[in-house]
Amino acid sequence: MGQVYTGFRLTFGNKHDWVLGKILELRARTHADRPFLQYMEQPAQSFAEVNRTVNQIARGLANLGVLKGDRVLLMLPNCLEYLYTWWGANKLGAIEVPVNSAYKGYFLEHLANNSAAKVMVIGQSFVEHLQFSEERLQHLEKVVIYSGERAEDGKLPRFKRLEAHRFESLYARDDTNLDIDVRYHDLAAIMYTSGTTGPSKGVMMPHAQCYFFSEQDVNLLRLTSDDIYYTCNPFFHANAQILTIYPCLIVGAKVVVYPFFRASEWIDQIRKSKATVANFLGVMMDFVYRQPPRADDNDNNLRALFAAPTPSAIVDDFKRRFGIEATLECYGMTEICLPIMLPYGEYRPGAAGKVLSDWFDVKIVDPETDEELPVDMVGEFIVRHKEPWTLNAGYYGMPDKTAEAYRNLWFHSGDGVKRDADGFYYFVDRIKDALRRRGENISSYEVEKVINDHPAVAESAVIAIKSDIPGGEDEVKACVLLKPDGHITPGELLRWCEERMPYFAVPRYLEFVTELPKTPNLKIQKQKLRDAGLTAGTWDRVKAGFKLQEEIKREQRKR
Repeated sequence: MGQVYTGFRLTFGNKHDWVLGKILELRARTHADRPFLQYMEQPAQSFAEVNRTVNQIARGLANLGVLKGDRVLLMLPNCLEYLYTWWGANKLGAIEVPVNSAYKGYFLEHLANNSAAKVMVIGQSFVEHLQFSEERLQHLEKVVIYSGERAEDGKLPRFKRLEAHRFESLYARDDTNLDIDVRYHDLAAIMYTSGTTGPSKGVMMPHAQCYFFSEQDVNLLRLTSDDIYYTCNPFFHANAQILTIYPCLIVGAKVVVYPFFRASEWIDQIRKSKATVANFLGVMMDFVYRQPPRADDNDNNLRALFAAPTPSAIVDDFKRRFGIEATLECYGMTEICLPIMLPYGEYRPGAAGKVLSDWFDVKIVDPETDEELPVDMVGEFIVRHKEPWTLNAGYYGMPDKTAEAYRNLWFHSGDGVKRDADGFYYFVDRIKDALRRRGENISSYEVEKVINDHPAVAESAVIAIKSDIPGGEDEVKACVLLKPDGHITPGELLRWCEERMPYFAVPRYLEFVTELPKTPNLKIQKQKLRDAGLTAGTWDRVKAGFKLQEEIKREQRKR
């Protein structure tokens, strides 16, 4: 049994071809009439049709003044228009900046201001969040409103300063390819990932990195032009973009997209889409597994499932139940692609895979000294690339964070990992002070900032409480110190939070404390809070029956 991942193959061997727009134009020629993009059960769009539409959108963005190197914010639901706009921006040499559609308040303002984007394309249902933050947006000038299938009433949302346009205005008459020199080392995207002791950081991703990342998915799943890839994951994540949709573009396969994940509908959608491959994040696999078994669960075309992580306790039964040939896993980050991949058919419980040694150097080191650790010892995973531009180009507008991450000329993941004697790597835990809930990375710093802004709060500390759901997920706990004259109930504080942060970041647990443990230099000792966990003084909004507005809306939609 080998120590490394072998058999990796590139679809495009010339690095100058590792540019999204070039690959789309090539597939529009080689696979012109073959189906490419399908939204739910609607008719699929061919490669040639998609390329023509993308050209129209690119020219429409250019008419708004978007130039090569400009950042374009995308805050849209899962829809084909998202993909047209992303690719249209890239054809101009502009940089896509995905925005989590749940972002509001400081979360949204930081991302928009840090990226310094002047143009934003946003869904109608998210406009109120933009209006709430408009006065604190330092660079944004123009907003394009996507209203979906709603009937037009002739009125655009009103802003105090921003210039508003309809999405339909982006469809230029000219649908021919553009003549703009976009190269593999140019930036394709800035994707924001949760910070730890600071705000979220914008990962600068060159075209070469995005291509190679997607090519890894092709190899992991043995994807071919005969496959149909299903996704319901949000388009603002690298998972849907780079580990589902872009791989299908590379090999000429079809992708079927759904607007959101519902565990109860997953197998029905798999069957309707005739998907041969699918993708899970976080707790999704466990949520599907918990659905009542049905006699026809294995009546589908699924061949392989990419699940990160793959809960070892249920994987064998899951494969039998749904008739799946292989489940694949990996270890990676937005910043570093997938340096660890699980060979097809070589499953080992709990293992993320083996190192892709032709492309990456990796080490497991003492997080304090960077000294390499022996087999079976948990340390920080660090990595560097062997091919330029296949790792991130740093954090946008944050040179100090870039230097910190790349200290000693290795990228530091902040993750605790170990390796066994056979060369398999295992993710153990995060070393960074970060949280992950429902597939979303959460910055404790950003949650604390919102809580600390409340007039009654002196300071707070946000920590992770391990969830009892398989998949390496957390619940959010906030330890809150009130001002001497501060008075607020748990419910009042949570209402404050949900108005100013995405619903998934709102704490489940609150504890009002009389003091926060600190070091001599006055840093909060979060490890002591983590060790204490859930105490007798912890308030649990789930047990208390407190519901967020988003939870109430979801319940109403199900009725």
